[in-house]
Amino acid sequence: MTTRLAVLYGGQSGEHEVSRRSASSILAGLDRDRYQVTEVLIGRDGQWYVDGRPSPLPQALRVLRAQDVVFPALHGPYGEDGTVASLLEWLGVPYVGNGVFASAAGMDKGVTKRLLAADGLRVSPGVTLRTGEDLSPSDQQRLGLPVFVKPARAGSSLGVVKVTDWERLPAALEQAREVDPKVLVEQGARGREIDVAVLQHPDGRVQAGPPLEIRVNGAGFFDYDAKYDGGAVFQIPAPLDQATTEVLQDRAVRAFHALDCRGLLRVDFFLPTEGSAEPIVNEVNTFPGFTVASQFPQIWRQAGVAFGDLLDILISGALADKSRSPGGLPRPARAVDLV
Repeated sequence: MTTRLAVLYGGQSGEHEVSRRSASSILAGLDRDRYQVTEVLIGRDGQWYVDGRPSPLPQALRVLRAQDVVFPALHGPYGEDGTVASLLEWLGVPYVGNGVFASAAGMDKGVTKRLLAADGLRVSPGVTLRTGEDLSPSDQQRLGLPVFVKPARAGSSLGVVKVTDWERLPAALEQAREVDPKVLVEQGARGREIDVAVLQHPDGRVQAGPPLEIRVNGAGFFDYDAKYDGGAVFQIPAPLDQATTEVLQDRAVRAFHALDCRGLLRVDFFLPTEGSAEPIVNEVNTFPGFTVASQFPQIWRQAGVAFGDLLDILISGALADKSRSPGGLPRPARAVDLV
């Protein structure tokens, strides 16, 4: 018996094209003998499409509600931020990946930092600035240079600027605010860039994969271009001693639980080369890039989990969890009616 599965992708964020790339890999990797697949695309203009045909929103929602499970391959605002998770909860359909809280909290870099710090994880000092706010002289002195100016609620390094001269801060804030009016100014961390992928199996077991080290060619940091134009080299497993590997994996799993995650998470660290060996959590990604060349699938391929098997694990996990809501309450027997 095949499983009715909808792959939901696109969206109105600046990561629309990234989402399409992830969905393309997912669609190519699904076992069509195992899954009856429906494609649901959200256009840049908000128009919904089902299997390539324009669809009024109520009709598209009925299609989603009729599935056994939905695989949201959305990145950025209006998708990865809990918006679609709440919609799918409302429809009463199981879905792959993180719930409403983890998605929303993980999307906001300032909120993420506070939650992780409260759980004892090390994060870089930073200041959250809202519309009209500027970095105070005392905060400039406390953070020092360089700093990274980041849109608080965006991914793929969109709008991120490295500032090495305070005179350039206003322009960096303006650039970041074009993506999100809420901005994080963060102390530049020095160290090796290490990613750890966390995967939850259908039986509830949470596992961290082998660390991946990012080495950027040319660019000063792992920015949007380096992520998507081949300007970065991934080394898996990272050349680390066993003790350091275990610390990184432990901290990644702790971050997964601190944010109340479900299914998957990628945790990006800076590993200091001097002083304290305690890794710094740079960012988290509640739905990381999912092309076959992206970090998350590459990490699990190195661990012996093929791309198609990785998809099966995530889908089976969503189906195994279908009787429970993120809050621990039983799902309603009948979802809301759609006219």
